[in-house]
Amino acid sequence: MRVKRVSLVLMLASVALIDAAPQTPQRGAPPAAGQPQQPQQPQQPQQPTPGGRGGRGRGAVQVMTLSSSAWPDGGPIPVKYTQVGEEASPPLAWSHVPDAIASFVLIVHDVDAATGNGTDDLLHWMLWNIPAATMSLSERVAAGSQLPDGTRQISATGPSYRGPGALASGPPHHYVFEVFALDATLDVPAVGASPSQTRAAVVAAMAGHVRGKAAYVGLFKRQP
Repeated sequence: MRVKRVSLVLMLASVALIDAAPQTPQRGAPPAAGQPQQPQQPQQPQQPTPGGRGGRGRGAVQVMTLSSSAWPDGGPIPVKYTQVGEEASPPLAWSHVPDAIASFVLIVHDVDAATGNGTDDLLHWMLWNIPAATMSLSERVAAGSQLPDGTRQISATGPSYRGPGALASGPPHHYVFEVFALDATLDVPAVGASPSQTRAAVVAAMAGHVRGKAAYVGLFKRQP
């Protein structure tokens, strides 16, 4: 049930954030034996959708690859990267990036921890305006609202990575790492608003600019 819940959250997030290409209707089932074959109707050419500032109408969102050398996808997160240990941010790398990218956004959230009267989940890390030439994050990213390369960051507790901290009572929580490739940079300040408001502003600014996406999952719960 937990895996299904993660899949549902990712699906809902994808629907809210990205502009998928128009889908081609499925062909009908083949005719029964003895029935004449119906001729296929030619497909009408699709009309381009206008978009501003590199946004809508550029085709499907490309599937990227996100990985970490710290644990396998869907596996347990080592204590080193949690609140129980050193709370070091984990090493991450992404590939299969589409062309003409201006920046990346990374969002890390605990999909099993509801906040905001159950309308949101817990934000453990968000970085935006990661430079387009950056394809990885080393372990122990420094704290600070804005890094020297222009990357901005927040979490639910401040301008730095917040490690997993699920309690021992209950099943492991799913911590989802999502990276988005954008064709724009985001004019969202890292200070001046609450983490939840900043997260909402970043997500809103991403709409129409997502060209690629990947996700990676880690599990964690404290030991009794």
